[in-house]
Formats: sequence, structure tokens, C-alpha cells
Amino acid sequence: IKHMAPFLCSFLDDLDRLGAKDYQPTEQDILRTRVKTTGIVEVHFSFKNLNFKLFDVGGQRSERKKWIHCFEDVTAIIFCVAMSEYDQVLHEDETTKDLFEEKIRKSPLTICFPEYTGGQEYGEAAAYIQAQFEAKNKSTSKEIYCHMTCATDTNNIQFVFDAVTDVIIANNLRGCGLY
Repeated sequence: IKHMAPFLCSFLDDLDRLGAKDYQPTEQDILRTRVKTTGIVEVHFSFKNLNFKLFDVGGQRSERKKWIHCFEDVTAIIFCVAMSEYDQVLHEDETTKDLFEEKIRKSPLTICFPEYTGGQEYGEAAAYIQAQFEAKNKSTSKEIYCHMTCATDTNNIQFVFDAVTDVIIANNLRGCGLY
């Protein structure tokens, strides 16, 4: 069941509440429902008086060739990775791709990173994965900010959006010679 959907077990545990005649979904209920992205989904929203255009490009290999059109005149990219899927297989290539902090104690990180020599504790393993992403940055003029968060933790997501907003404002000020 865990492989079907990460939050399916919590929904099954809450069947009485969910099946109640007066049921109203909570914020967490809404956040825990997820439809796998196929194709490119574009969402427009405002945050702190800034207009955002967000593209969810999905992760399917067949969709990747369409991504390039989303990256014209881009100020920031939020690249989201489910660290808990480090030992799952991608359906399209049968190499490596379940909840990270719990899983890392049972399933070694060396499954995906054979060169990893650290321990199986969350902090050490997460720092190693972060370093792998940071090492991919070949441009000294492009900054990478890594945030470890949970997609259903609205406070952490708020922090990430605040950080992105700060980057956008700093880039605009730099472009005007004011930063």
C-alpha cells in the first residue's frame, strides 16, 4: 500500500472522519491528495505583491523534451525532489528512484550513490544528497539555495517561497545597479 500513494495509509486510518456526513476536508487532507502530473501544468498566482507563473513539468521522461519552452526568460527555478524515493525504480529506465528519514535507516544510500561512505542518519545522508545537487552547478553566476522541507508543511513551504521572493527582488535590484 505504501508504494501506491504516500498518504494512503493516513486516509485509511481516518475513514470514519472522511466518511462522516458533515465531512469538510482539512488543509492537510487537501495537501495530501495528489494527482500525478502529466504534461506541463501552468499556474498563475500572486505572493507578496509579486506575480508568479509556476510550471509543473512533471517527471516523466517522455515529457522532458517539452520543458525547454518553460525556461525562456526565467528568474528562478524551484526543483523539487522526493528524497524518500532515492531507492525506487523509475518506470521508464529501471534504475534508481519511498519517507526519507524513516527509510534511510533501513535502506542504505549506497543503493543510489555507491561512493557514499557516511552513516545512515537523516542529517548526514540529506547533506550528502544536497552536496550532489550543488556540485551540478557549473556556473559561478548562478546561485543554488537548498531547502529540506516536506511538501505538506505549509510553514516550510512559506519559507521556501520567501527565499525565492528574496532572490527575485535581489536579482531585479542587481539588474538596476542598486544591489
